Amino acid sequence: MRRRARRVIRRRPLSGSSARWSRKAHWRQFFVAPALIATLDAALAHNRDLRIALQRVESARSQTRIQQADLWPQITAGSTLERSRTPADLSPSGKVMAANTVQASVQARWELDLWGRVHNLEASALARWLASDEARRAVALTVVAEVAHTWLLGRDLDERIALARRTTASRRDSARIARRRYEVGAAPRLDMTQADTLLGQAESAVIALEQRRDETLHALALLVGRPVEDTVVPLSALDAVVVRDLPPGVPSDLLEQRPDIRAAESRLRAAEADIGVARAAFFPRIALTGSMGTASAALDGLFSPGSGAWTLAESILTPVFDAGRLHGALSDAKAQRAAAVADYERTVQGAFRDVADALAARHWLGRQVEAQNRTLAALTERARLSDLRYRNGAAPHLEVLEAQRDLFAIEQTLIETRRARLSSEVTLFTALGGGPDAPSAPPTPVFETPTGTTP
Repeated sequence: MRRRARRVIRRRPLSGSSARWSRKAHWRQFFVAPALIATLDAALAHNRDLRIALQRVESARSQTRIQQADLWPQITAGSTLERSRTPADLSPSGKVMAANTVQASVQARWELDLWGRVHNLEASALARWLASDEARRAVALTVVAEVAHTWLLGRDLDERIALARRTTASRRDSARIARRRYEVGAAPRLDMTQADTLLGQAESAVIALEQRRDETLHALALLVGRPVEDTVVPLSALDAVVVRDLPPGVPSDLLEQRPDIRAAESRLRAAEADIGVARAAFFPRIALTGSMGTASAALDGLFSPGSGAWTLAESILTPVFDAGRLHGALSDAKAQRAAAVADYERTVQGAFRDVADALAARHWLGRQVEAQNRTLAALTERARLSDLRYRNGAAPHLEVLEAQRDLFAIEQTLIETRRARLSSEVTLFTALGGGPDAPSAPPTPVFETPTGTTP
């Protein structure tokens, strides 16, 4: 019997610039803020969705081991002890007969995989394992992105709450002054009511923002999988040190490392192997079975000379008539492969769109931040001038209130836009396929499995 060849199945490493960038694509090299890094570490360790995905990987790996076991002979060992009695009227000698039988044997069964059925089953299971591992990576990448977005939203709300509180304090002073001016007859009642209205709006904004911040904190705790520390960190305190800018010239073939693309590719390989399984079903299945052992009428003679026993058998199972079942299975496998091809193409197209959308968002949000900064400077000067005109009696109080209202709105909008720009950096990073490998994830699969046929 010829020695079977060995093949090593492993993932193909990247080369060139893609390999260099892939070493930089880990989230630890992308995120800078220590508080965010600690939150991401906790999420990767405790997130429940990631635990579920990891157990699915373990299940797929077990299925692969089951299919790999069919490549080898199945050997079992057993023993029997039997005592029988035959009555006299049924005995050939006309006497009561008693007999003892003791037997110990080893049985083996092996299917000759002449048509590749077993090997294709193993290849299909292996591809599905790899697909499930990529699905786990996709879940981990999603967890990282969602935690980062939610954490940034919390910092956004921290700064907006601080701004709303400062505005509320300022408007409270303005309302007190307007009331005092009305009481001494230096201003009409309308000025006092307008100042009170503006103060109520600011206080309402603080309450609404506090509610949103609590909801965001609860959402972050759900993503992390445990309660998170309630620290107040305004976005302006870390605007420039949350994420690193992605370097220019990132190769487009880096998208091949996106987990959804790699998972779609593995599913396509599994569908191709399923066609081989369906085709092999048209051919005879040949199996060799045999057993070897000893048998004796007494236990003390079980291993005595001449007690050996063996059997060797070959079984051939050939389909004759199945009412189109095999043809239907083959057609179904081909349809599944065509669907897998379309799914792969759709996934690749979606990956390019994700990157294009993220690049566009980063560019235009940056332009919006620049425009809103100019607007903020203009509205700040307008509010200052309106206040001077009102104090000098050259403008009504309504002009001051409108200027303050517009200033507060643009300040809130600018904070949101800055947070959206930082979130677009996170979106671009994840769209390019960067992300984590959870510490508890299984290693890159490397198998040695028998290939070829035995002549």
